[in-house]
Amino acid sequence: MAAISGTTSNYSVATAGGLREDLEDVIWDLFAEENWALQNLDRTDSNQTYHEWLLDSLVAATANRQIEGDDASYATVVAPTRVGNNMQISRKTFLVSGSLEASKLAGRKKESARQLMKQMRELKNEMEYAIVRNQSSTAGGTGTARSSAGMESWLSTNAVKTATTSSASTAGFASGTVAAPVDGTTNVAMIIDHLNSALQGAWSAGGDASVILTSASAKQTYLDTFTGIATRFVDVGRTQQASIVGAASVYVSSFGTHKIVLHRHVRTTIVLCIDPSYWSIAFLRRPFKERLAKTGDAEKHMILTEFGLVSRNEAASAKVVSIL
Repeated sequence: MAAISGTTSNYSVATAGGLREDLEDVIWDLFAEENWALQNLDRTDSNQTYHEWLLDSLVAATANRQIEGDDASYATVVAPTRVGNNMQISRKTFLVSGSLEASKLAGRKKESARQLMKQMRELKNEMEYAIVRNQSSTAGGTGTARSSAGMESWLSTNAVKTATTSSASTAGFASGTVAAPVDGTTNVAMIIDHLNSALQGAWSAGGDASVILTSASAKQTYLDTFTGIATRFVDVGRTQQASIVGAASVYVSSFGTHKIVLHRHVRTTIVLCIDPSYWSIAFLRRPFKERLAKTGDAEKHMILTEFGLVSRNEAASAKVVSIL
């Protein structure tokens, strides 16, 4: 039935201009961010743009049998190895006009506060990206930014290839820098033997790779489908609904218990087996926020940090590469 002629309604020209907007006073954020390393690794201080540390290890055990009454001979004890990484500058900036800052806004009291929160989270996300990826270390120059080598680039000792024909290689630290790993031309499916081989390598060197960092595709395709002794059900009470377990969160191997962590920034062709105690993040300048010089009717803001990844001994961790 049609409305009676002359009815005043929301569609009337006379009233439409006076209707108030119905806008929720909230901003629904959907941030695909990641900060496992920033939350779980130790933090140290750096005094230079190139941060160094020393590594040492034991010689392989042998049968140590000596003759009674024999005069001692003296072996040369191997000196510690000196390694380092560059401190990388990362920053975020934003600019807010005086008019916008004075305006009444939906979902926030001040636009500068919203942008500060968002830019800080973006900065942390980008730091995490640099920490776990295959970035090389570079000293930079007058026109080139310094870069800090990531976890994947450090892991050269225990790099297990899924394909023996793969040309993948990781040079690791040499002559003061860490080169980016070279990806293989052949990728194949990962099997449980590949993962166990990587974990064994870390354990043999003295590490405890208690955390497995993996992409969503590698976890769903491989880690969640490995068969084992554990049954895939959860005990519940009679009045509770049953739960179906379709994913793995912990892997128990011959070399320890390993927490499986889904990570957005780990590459899909890589699985990282990490001993967190052998990694830290060094800061020449910890994250800080400051206002820049005002040149007009707007406020300039900058968030900045200078950091680098410290690999206390990369042999304590491992990786599986060339995953299909």
